Amino acid sequence: MVAKVNADKYRKLGSKYGVDGFPTLMLFIHGVPIEYTGSRKAGLLIRNLKKFVAPDVSILESDSAIKSFVENAGTSFPIFLGFGVNESLIAEYGGKYKKRAWFAVTKDYSEDLMVTYDFVKAPALVAVHPKYKEQTVFYGPFEGHFLEDFIKQSLLPLTVPINTETLKLLDDDDRKVVLAILEDDSDANSTQLVKVLRSAANANRDLVFGYVGVKQWEEFVETFDISKSSQLPKLLVWDRNEEYEQVEGSERLEDGDQASQVSRFLEGYRAGRTTKKQVSGPSFMGFMHSLVSMNSLYILIFVVALLGVMMYFAGQDDIPQPRRDHAE
Repeated sequence: MVAKVNADKYRKLGSKYGVDGFPTLMLFIHGVPIEYTGSRKAGLLIRNLKKFVAPDVSILESDSAIKSFVENAGTSFPIFLGFGVNESLIAEYGGKYKKRAWFAVTKDYSEDLMVTYDFVKAPALVAVHPKYKEQTVFYGPFEGHFLEDFIKQSLLPLTVPINTETLKLLDDDDRKVVLAILEDDSDANSTQLVKVLRSAANANRDLVFGYVGVKQWEEFVETFDISKSSQLPKLLVWDRNEEYEQVEGSERLEDGDQASQVSRFLEGYRAGRTTKKQVSGPSFMGFMHSLVSMNSLYILIFVVALLGVMMYFAGQDDIPQPRRDHAE
């Protein structure tokens, strides 16, 4: 059911649900209000709403059902497919991470599906990132914290392109970020390095691996004392806030065997051979708040300008205006 409310007219209702700006989209799931903060583009909005009303965990009975489920899920969210996994094992996480991923368990599947999703035995939980063409297999153990750790770490792709959208996703992850700073993250050399980082990420799941190009987001990389004249690519470890670490002797990646250089960088980081530095711009939360508050700043500037125009025209009026004392 879709409804609209004029919260200017029905202000008590708007205040009841904490509505302080327009337009605001609220979802009521079993009577519980949740503010919708996803994309408002028509196609993505529809896909996100379908995600909210879908079952926490879907049950798939055949290859065709699996194929249809993956196609309908689209590319906006990661997909977790359990092959031979008991539904009860992931039901809790299907509800807990409903807003961030699709979950399904398969009752029957062919060997062709095993080849497609690259697993060799069951039970297996496959994490698929359609947008990044990545998938990872988890064979257990399915008890204790191991399963949730895998799900939490797989909500992000193995290598994360850093931009305004993915920064918001990092806000929910407590791991540090191995950040590769490139000249242009779309050129051939950068694409090859990202493949190397993907392999390293698969073996170091306690870290997030991200990359960003100066060409793509110069303002962001400048917080790490990087400019267009810096020698790139560089690697560092960022705590997602105000501090980052450089590994002594591995500040820059040279041409040649970059896989070995990345391995030495990680060895140096884990051995503690690092130099800690402070970001020169806003912290992670500062960056997030600045992204959120820019629209508010524009509105404030517009209001001030409008008041200035109104005061100018009021000054042109020949009718004397009543004076107001300072206290009033």
